[in-house]
Amino acid sequence: MKKILQWTIIIPLLAWALFFSGLINTSSFFQVAASILLVISVMTAVHHSEIIAERVGEPYGTIILAISITVIEVSIIVSLMLSDGTEAASLARDTVYAATMLIINGIIGLCLLIGGLKHYEQNFSTSSVTIALVSLVSIIVFTLVFPTFTESVKGSYYSIPQLIFASGACLVIYGTFLFAQTTRYRQYFLTIGDDENEALVKPIEINNKTFYTSLIFLIISLGIVVLLAKTLSPTIESIIVGYSLPKSLVGVVIAAIILLPEAIAAIIAARKNRLQTSLNLALGSALASIGLTIPSVAAVCIIMDMPIILGLDIKSIVLLGLSVFTVMLSLSKGKSNVVYGVVLLVNLFAFIFLMIYP
Repeated sequence: MKKILQWTIIIPLLAWALFFSGLINTSSFFQVAASILLVISVMTAVHHSEIIAERVGEPYGTIILAISITVIEVSIIVSLMLSDGTEAASLARDTVYAATMLIINGIIGLCLLIGGLKHYEQNFSTSSVTIALVSLVSIIVFTLVFPTFTESVKGSYYSIPQLIFASGACLVIYGTFLFAQTTRYRQYFLTIGDDENEALVKPIEINNKTFYTSLIFLIISLGIVVLLAKTLSPTIESIIVGYSLPKSLVGVVIAAIILLPEAIAAIIAARKNRLQTSLNLALGSALASIGLTIPSVAAVCIIMDMPIILGLDIKSIVLLGLSVFTVMLSLSKGKSNVVYGVVLLVNLFAFIFLMIYP
C-alpha cells in the first residue's frame, strides 16, 4: 500500500503559514524562504498527483494533473492581468507561448533524451500522439498565429466575435480530445507492450483515506503555488529588468514554475520506461495550457473590457512552427531515440537565446 510522505503535508501548511504571516515582502530572507517553499510545494503536488493517478488509473491520472496545472496558470495570469491592467495585455500570450515551447521542446526533449540514454529505445502509441498533435496544431494556429494576420482590429488582437469564435473552437477541440482519450480511443493512450514491463507491474493499493487526503493536499499545494508565484512575480520581474533582460522572460519563468510538477512526473515516467505516460502528460498539458487557458482568460477580458494581445511576431511564429514540425517528426514512428531529444532541447535553447538576443 502506498503511503503519503509526511513532508508533503507539512511543507504546504508551512507555506500557507508564511503567506498569511505577511512577512514575504519584508526582507530578502523571507523571499528566499518563500521561493524554496514554492518549489517544494510543487514537489508535494507531484507526489499527491501520483497517488491519485494510481487510484483512478490512466489516462485519468495525467488528465487530473494537466487540468490542475492549467488552473494554476489561469489563476496567475488572470490575477496579474487584473492587478496590472493594460500593462499585462500580452501576459497570457507570453505565458502560453512559453509553456508550449517548454513542453514540446523541453519536457518531451528531456523525456526522449533521458529515456533513450537509459533504455536505448522506447515504444509509444503513434495513434495517441497523432490525435494530440493534430488537436494541438489547430489550437496553436487559432490562438497564437491568426491574430497576427486578421484585419478586423489593428495589431495582434482579435475582435470580440473573433475571440469568442477562437475560444469556442479551442473548447470544442479540447473537449473532443478528452472524449477520445477517456472513452472512444482510450486504448491508444495506455502503456503497451513488453518494452514497458506493463505485465510485471502490480497495481498499488490506495485506500480511501490516502486517496482523499492526497486529493485535498493536491488542491492545497497547487493553491499555495499560485499565491506564492503571484506574490513573488514582482520580485522576479525586477530581477529580470535589473539585468537588462526582456520583460517577456517573466512569462517564461512563470510557465516554468507552473509546469514543474508535470515536468518532474513526465521525466520520472520516462526513466521507468513508461514513455507513453510521459507523452500523455506533456501533450495533454500543452493542449490544456492553450485550449483551456485562452478561453478562460478571454472570458475575463471580455467581461472586464480588458485588452488581450494574442498574436505572435513572425520570428516567434517561425520558431514555434519549427518546434511543432520537429516534434511531429520525432514522434511519427512510435520509437524514440536520444537524437530526437537533443534536437528538441536545442530548439528550446534557441527560443530562450533569441528572446535574450533578438
